[in-house]
Amino acid sequence: MSKFFAPNLETRGRIVRGVAAILLLLGALYALTEAWWLGLILLVCGGFTLFEAVRGWCVVRACGVKTRL
Repeated sequence: MSKFFAPNLETRGRIVRGVAAILLLLGALYALTEAWWLGLILLVCGGFTLFEAVRGWCVVRACGVKTRL
């Protein structure tokens, strides 16, 4: 199981996920004022994407799918 959670991203992939996380979290802040359920979904997605960026780990790659970044 520890191999599943081993870091599998390089710097470029971490940066892309970090930017995506910031955009998702900003979208969540706006969406919370319009529709709380959409804001909550974006908040969870942004938080998980931020976790991936900080940890250097991608769940899709850990499942064996080859990604470009």
